[in-house]
Amino acid sequence: MDVNIKRYGLYLIRWQLSTPILAVTLYLLAGLGALTATIVANLIGGLIFFWVDRFIFTSRSLAAPAQWEVREGVRCADCNTISRGYRLVVTNDYDRTDDPTPEFRCEACSRKKSEELRQQGIRH
Repeated sequence: MDVNIKRYGLYLIRWQLSTPILAVTLYLLAGLGALTATIVANLIGGLIFFWVDRFIFTSRSLAAPAQWEVREGVRCADCNTISRGYRLVVTNDYDRTDDPTPEFRCEACSRKKSEELRQQGIRH
């Protein structure tokens, strides 16, 4: 299992921040009864933390380092040699996860392509 420590840490902090909000809500609504106060407190927590969780789990600024796919015996998209092939799948401003025709490159051509992406401002 690959865990993005930055996201996981933010999620744990977020989880701790929900405790005082829910506790205050339960305290203020105690007169409604425990079950009703709990339901309302959880609804309020959901309204607030849905957006926080969405940011944590979809933010590109919290993305993991570049993800590469490596395959043996593929034809290089640039020089047509058959060798171990590399392709960049995901990085901060680049996502080819669902690419229907992925392009693999030999090591030398992969390095050249990486430099081209860097010059275009795509960090990886």
